Amino acid sequence: MAVSTHKTFCRFCHANCAMIAEVENGKVISVRGDPDDPEFGGYTCVKGRQLPESHNSPDRLVHSLVRRDGEFVETPMDEALAFVGDKLKDIIAKHGPHSVALFFGSGGFQNSAGMAAALALCQAIGTRNYYTSVTLDQPAKVFTTARYGKWMGGTNTFSEADVTFLIGNNPMVSHYSPAGGVPPFSPSRRIRDRKAAGMKLIVADPRVSDAGALADIYLPVKPGEDPALLAGMLNVIIEEQLYDRNFVSAHVDGFEQLAEAVAPFTPAVAAERAGVEKDSLVAAARMFAKAEKGCAVTGTGPEMAGNGTLTEYLVSALNILCARFTQEGEKASIPGVYTVQTPRRAQVAPPTPMFGEGFAKSRFRGLGVLGFEMPCNVLADEILTPGEGQVRALISVGGNPEIAFPNQMKMRRALDDLELFVQVDPWMSASAKRADVVLAPKQCLEREDITSLSEWWHERPYARYTEALAEAPGDTIDEYEMMWHLAKHLGLTLTLAGGEVPMEKCPDKQTFLDLMTAGCMVPPSQVRQDSKAGEAVVYDALHPIVGPPDENETHRFNLTIGDMPHHLTEYGKDRPASEGFAFKLISRRSKTRFNSIGHPLKALQAKTTTNPAYINPEDMAELGIADGEIVEISSPHATIHGVAKASDKVRRGLVSMAHAYGDSEAGKHNVREIGGSTNRLTSDEVDFDPITGQALQSAIPVKVAAA
Repeated sequence: MAVSTHKTFCRFCHANCAMIAEVENGKVISVRGDPDDPEFGGYTCVKGRQLPESHNSPDRLVHSLVRRDGEFVETPMDEALAFVGDKLKDIIAKHGPHSVALFFGSGGFQNSAGMAAALALCQAIGTRNYYTSVTLDQPAKVFTTARYGKWMGGTNTFSEADVTFLIGNNPMVSHYSPAGGVPPFSPSRRIRDRKAAGMKLIVADPRVSDAGALADIYLPVKPGEDPALLAGMLNVIIEEQLYDRNFVSAHVDGFEQLAEAVAPFTPAVAAERAGVEKDSLVAAARMFAKAEKGCAVTGTGPEMAGNGTLTEYLVSALNILCARFTQEGEKASIPGVYTVQTPRRAQVAPPTPMFGEGFAKSRFRGLGVLGFEMPCNVLADEILTPGEGQVRALISVGGNPEIAFPNQMKMRRALDDLELFVQVDPWMSASAKRADVVLAPKQCLEREDITSLSEWWHERPYARYTEALAEAPGDTIDEYEMMWHLAKHLGLTLTLAGGEVPMEKCPDKQTFLDLMTAGCMVPPSQVRQDSKAGEAVVYDALHPIVGPPDENETHRFNLTIGDMPHHLTEYGKDRPASEGFAFKLISRRSKTRFNSIGHPLKALQAKTTTNPAYINPEDMAELGIADGEIVEISSPHATIHGVAKASDKVRRGLVSMAHAYGDSEAGKHNVREIGGSTNRLTSDEVDFDPITGQALQSAIPVKVAAA
């Protein structure tokens, strides 16, 4: 059979890079970047280029597995789903709806219909226990910043920025920035192009990251001390009156309280605590504030390093005081073809509560639902602790709880304690090995999809609808179909934004996607029709323009919500203690993995087998540790092993390791092959954000010694 060529997009991670795929005899044989795509221009990353191996690997699961008498037995999909459905019926009848939990991980996010289907199943069951990977690494920026106010026109976009400030964000590796930051579409080229056009780049990071190497001002902030740096910059901006006084007067409450809270953080005080040069801090503040347009954004690092909510508050304050928003008559930022459309006006939106009173509560640590999900911090205890509401069944879609969650050994005990653990996974991952049932899903080039996940980075109305290109092997189905069949078996009806899902027969993907995106700019079915051979469609004529404010709406930014100025004052009084631990371990991203996705792929294994412990050469010399030697890394909670690697890009006193390596069996004996789990060093019960539950997963106090 001849080789056929198709336009599609990658779903290894959330960037959704435009691709050309070659298919022969129903199998994908090669992928490459699409040079004609208006956004990506041929860009792909090393991970995405492994899609052929991912689809065709002999290690891939193409049949579901059910554990019987302690052993996995290959089972037809319909029988496996019926088995799960029967078990869920019994558990719900015995323990109630809250006994069922669902975790939606990074892999699940790569299916456009997955999250909507999984959430709809939880809502139909009536359980509060819906979890996603968002609360593992960046909940503050998702759930707490909107409470200070949200500009209806959106933030400045990267393509128009005169300055960009990246705090713990390395988009060249993570392919991630919040709106206003660097889009994950050939990020290195985009940064270089904007710099050539005159944009200034400020980067704050404990290590010289790829982005930091391109910075006009690099600030080597100490891990976890981002609030000191940001407060010091706000001090300069306020003292020198570099903020937009007209905008603040018209739209901002709480300015005086913020000014009072940052007053003690003089450049000298802030620089000393943050570990940066005073002159660099002042220069960064002036560079950011004097620019016309451009945003400050964070990565996952600052949130994982403690003080996540305070850090995001101060970043919001920087953008608010400097009025980094689109104004009346300008094109609205991030138009979102598949996003429910809301009015775009030059004003602050009405408050949108995301947590607190009226939201369901966990049984632990005073934490509760954020938006529509429970914080992952509490899941292990919800499983392990008897009583009303105890979780007895867990469905994990594209996640890997054993590796992803804080307090790894506790999570392992929790998974083993469940009456039913279902893992949806194309691989026998660490979590799949502990499951009662493993459901084998289709992979991305075997299913239809839309670019709903990535569109919040697109600065124009860019959309795609891709067809299924390769034949799904074995007995695999789409994740949304799994959720539908489970609901059907339980006698439930799924409900999406557009209404009830037909339950007589499983709807096709297009029907489901249209229901899921009801109220969007252009429905998926129309994009599918408008697309030529799978190409992107750009609806420039539909790009919303920021309109005038509604005179009947008088909402303003409020910088005092949550008593945040007081929290900054308390942070200033609470000097960090070493607690006898000479080092801090900081998390980093790996170019060859997307969280725990990619470990089974041979080409990626050839590039990276472990997550090295990057240490400053001077520290290694003092410790008597040679490059490549195995080291023992101990926190107040546990000990792991790592392979030492000298790096002068890491400031002294730090160990830098990628997360999402090393299962619960990891140790000195296999650290070179599978790495060590940094999450084993953390606790979900101490050092956590009281609002989001975000556990300390970076800036972890540790001791380092030769193993």
